[in-house]
Amino acid sequence: MNTDDLVENIIAEVLGKVGELKTPATASLEYSPQADPIMSEKICTLTEFVGTAIGDSIGLVIANVDSALLEAMHLEKKYRSIGILGARTGAGPQIMAADEAVKATNTEVVAIELARDTKGGAGHGSLVLFGGQDVSDVKRAVEVALNELERTFGDIYANDAGHVELQYTARASYALEKAFGAPLGRACGVIVGAPAAIGVLMADTAIKAANVDVVAYSSPAKGTSFTNEVILIVSGDSGAVRQAVRSAREVGLVLLETMGGKAPSATTPYI
Repeated sequence: MNTDDLVENIIAEVLGKVGELKTPATASLEYSPQADPIMSEKICTLTEFVGTAIGDSIGLVIANVDSALLEAMHLEKKYRSIGILGARTGAGPQIMAADEAVKATNTEVVAIELARDTKGGAGHGSLVLFGGQDVSDVKRAVEVALNELERTFGDIYANDAGHVELQYTARASYALEKAFGAPLGRACGVIVGAPAAIGVLMADTAIKAANVDVVAYSSPAKGTSFTNEVILIVSGDSGAVRQAVRSAREVGLVLLETMGGKAPSATTPYI
C-alpha cells in the first residue's frame, strides 16, 4: 500500500468514527428516528435557558422583559415575562406543541412567526413567544412545549426530495387560532406537502376524503415565507379531521418516496 492509499484509509476511518459519535441534536436535523427528541439535558449556566429538543429547537425564558424591547416587538399584550420557543427546523410541530402548552399553563401565545429556514430545506423554521405575569408559568409552558415535540414530530416524513407533515388535535386552542385562525375547541388538522406540487394534491385528497371545513390554505407566494410547500388547515368533527389528515398522508408519502426514496418518520407516528 502506498502512502496516498494509507492516508485515504485513515481519513475514511476517522470520518466513520465521527459519524458514529454524531449527537442527537445533529441527528434530528436529518429527521433520524434514532434521534433523542426529548428535552435536552445539555448544560447551560444561563438562568434564561430552559432546554433544547428535536428540530434545532431551543427554549428560553425572560423573567422581566425590558419595556423598550416589548414596545419594539409590537406585542399585542405587554407581559412581564415571556417564554421563547425557537427552531430552525419545523413550524407545525412547534405550533402544535405550543397549543398543548397553553392548555396546561396560565399563559398565552403572544406571537408566532415562521422563518424561511429548515437549514436549506423546503420548509419553515419558527419562533413562538409565550406571555405571562409569573415567570414560573412561562417557564413551564416552554418546558411542556419542548417535551411535546417528541410527539408532534412523529408524523413528519422526509427525504432528500422534500417532506410531508401532518398534525392533528381533537381540540384546538389559542396557538392554532393565532397561527392559522383555527376555531377554538374544534378538531384541527395541519397538512403540509413539500415540494408544493405534492401539497396541492394532498390538500385536494384531504378535502374529498371527509366532511371538513377549510380554515386556511398557504402556497409558496401566499401565506408562507416563500417556502416550497403547500399548507392546508382543516377543522371539523374529530373523526372527519383525522380521516382527512390520514388520507393526505397516504397520498403524500407515495409521491414523496417516488421522488426521493424512503421517507422515514422523524420519531413515532401519532395520528
